[in-house]
Parts: sequence; C-alpha cells; structure tokens
Amino acid sequence: MNLIKLNATESTNSYLRGLLRETNLQDHTVVLTKEQTRGRGQMGTQWVSEPDKNLTFSVYKKLHCLAIDEQFYISMAISIAIYKALSKMGVPNLYIKWPNDILSLNCKICGILIESIIKQDKLVSVIAGVGLNVNQLEFAGLQSVSSLKRLTGVSYNVEEVLHEIISEFYVVIKLLEDQKLEEIKSTYESLLFRKDKPSTFKDMNGNLFMGFIRRVNNIGKLVIELEDREEKEFDLKEVKLLY
Repeated sequence: MNLIKLNATESTNSYLRGLLRETNLQDHTVVLTKEQTRGRGQMGTQWVSEPDKNLTFSVYKKLHCLAIDEQFYISMAISIAIYKALSKMGVPNLYIKWPNDILSLNCKICGILIESIIKQDKLVSVIAGVGLNVNQLEFAGLQSVSSLKRLTGVSYNVEEVLHEIISEFYVVIKLLEDQKLEEIKSTYESLLFRKDKPSTFKDMNGNLFMGFIRRVNNIGKLVIELEDREEKEFDLKEVKLLY
C-alpha cells in the first residue's frame, strides 16, 4: 500500500483524481486526510466530518476484470470489506443499507463513494472514497448517525482502523479479479438492511408504499416485492427506504 497522509484536502477522491492526471499512479495508492473540507456522498450530498476524529480516505485500484455494466460489484465488494473489518473489531449489529451505507444499531456510521475510470468504453480503474465516523461524539442536526466510539465506548486509532479495512479490501478485490461475482452478490444480499422484512419506502414522486427488499440485480438496482407480490426494480434516485 502506498499511503499518502494529508492534514486537509477538499476531497480525497478529487485529490486522487488530480494525481492520476499528473502521474502514472501506483496501484493501491491510499490518500488519508485528517480533515476533508468538501467531502462528497451519493447523489452530490456532502459528507460532514469533525477534523481529526474520523477516518476519511480514498483508495486507487487498477481493475480490468469487469465490464462497464458490472460496476456495482465494486460497490458491493467494498461494502463487504468494511462490514467484515468492523465485525472483527466488535462493532455491534452491522448491516449494509442499499446501496453502500454501513449501519450499526440502525444508525449510519459509514458512507462510500465509488468513482469508475473508463477509457475507450472499458473499465480500467476505480477510486473508492470512504468516510467512517470513528471518534466523533456529536452530530448536530443529524438523526440516525453514530460513530464507533459512541457505539462501543472505545477510542480508536484511526490508522489502525484504516489498516483493518485495507486488509479486507485486498480479500474482496481478489474475489473480483477471480470473477467470483455470485459469491460477492450473495454475501452482500445476506447483509442487506431490512432484507425480507416489511418496510416503508418513498418513491421519487413522494408516494409511500410498503414492500419487501428481496435482492439486487446485477447492475445494482434494488428489487422490492410489492403488496400484490409483483417485483419491481428501483434505481438509486427512484426510491428511499424509510424503515
């Protein structure tokens, strides 16, 4: 692992993208920062993190083994890696909330942002950004958000947590490279929050409906069984799980 440590940067994903434009970036390069001033989440949201309290990093990985329409397997694999690392650390009641938030005791503790690099219609590499709440205790104005320290009472060494995650990252990337995609998908689905439980959802028009999360399809859409037993697929912008 080639580790770059920063005191502050706008976004670790953006920092890696800048390096990639300037140089032949070493595989498995990781950028770790104490403060991320303009961290990004899914769909353009902002990831807010108290300086020097949490784990904010991005990893660059060359990846030629997947087709463009298989990109969601990267998201599934990295979600699994973080889940397994935190499980080994004793963090309780972990789940993956579709598409790739990590929950503990129904509270969000981690977000992931995957950026694919495509050249000549081929996937060549990815930048995976991770924001994990570690030692922060207060989250003003945010509901259903927590941290490792709030959940366990333990103060963590942020770099030690990083190395736990990267260790699991190597394992799941090997599964990707070996084309064990069904194993990744099966594991991911088994860890999905609210899977096979009656849940309330909101669609893009603000309508509420009941359903059961059954699985994801190969391109990452969420498959929900509706009240009439019809199954319908939803993209990220098309549905929100309300619990």
